[in-house]
Amino acid sequence: MTKHLISALMLLALGQMACAQGQRRHMPREPFVTATPMVHDPVMAREGDTYYIFATGRGIQQLTSRDRREWTVLPDPVMTVIPGWTTDSVPGFTSHVWAPDIIRWHDRWWLAYSCSTFGKNGSAIGLLSCRSLADRLWKDEGCIVTSRAKRDNWNAIDPNFVIDEATDTPWMVWGSFWDGIQLARLDTTMHIAPGEQPRTIARRYDPNFKPTEPNPTSRYAGANAIEAPFIFKHGDYYYLFVSWDYCCRGAKSNYRVAVGRSKRIEGPYLDREGKDMAMGGGTLVLEGDKQEWEAAGHCAAYSFDGQDLFICHGYSARQNGAALLIQRTISWTADGWPEL
Repeated sequence: MTKHLISALMLLALGQMACAQGQRRHMPREPFVTATPMVHDPVMAREGDTYYIFATGRGIQQLTSRDRREWTVLPDPVMTVIPGWTTDSVPGFTSHVWAPDIIRWHDRWWLAYSCSTFGKNGSAIGLLSCRSLADRLWKDEGCIVTSRAKRDNWNAIDPNFVIDEATDTPWMVWGSFWDGIQLARLDTTMHIAPGEQPRTIARRYDPNFKPTEPNPTSRYAGANAIEAPFIFKHGDYYYLFVSWDYCCRGAKSNYRVAVGRSKRIEGPYLDREGKDMAMGGGTLVLEGDKQEWEAAGHCAAYSFDGQDLFICHGYSARQNGAALLIQRTISWTADGWPEL
């Protein structure tokens, strides 16, 4: 009897512990504040007196700040439910959403996001919209564009919206590896305009270049190591920022940012030496210093209260390659090139 009683009490205690652990696992997480947020592929928006960051993460990570010094990491993602079409369109995709972009246009916020699996170009770019960032009530607007292995020589990830101010026309630039960075005109619903075909506006190398080093991250993607485009208007020019080389390898990453410019969204985008980015051109803007940052990339640029701001993630040399937020003020040379 004593042995059976002891066994029963032990089972009861174990059951209570398991129940308590299960409750802890399902308890809502709390927001927390940090001056050095861990983010990947950050983009920023401001509404009222609040700044918002959206970044790669399960359902899209989101942070808020009043001063851009201390950030509140919100516990809930943008998408608490992943639209069903995403997993139908992209085999292997579940909920880890990459590289969002956000823009305010025609009294709505539009947020694009990437659905993919690492190193493959069977991908899709989805779209959400809302009236106010504070409400956090996002509407699924479906798919903007998809890519398919063996059908498309480009990859539908890393979207960025840009508006042609002269005609109030939206465009989207996107892409990575394969044939490089793509551009297409959108319609008023922020989807690819009828009859529009993507065009390549930037590559890591001249198309005739034959790299001898294999891609260390994917055997599918080749060595055209360019991604994460972002177009920023300053003065008479549109500036195309891109990230060269390899991310996502922690302290082994060698990500860096290059830029070219054009007076037309369609390009051609030329670097400081006059070389077309579609032929491998690009002027270096930022790279790791190997002291504070091993590497840095996937950038965005904004103008707030007359000050131009550059953000990206950097792989921290002091924190074993952790991806942290970088913010830098942009200054402009006399001949109109960005410096950080």
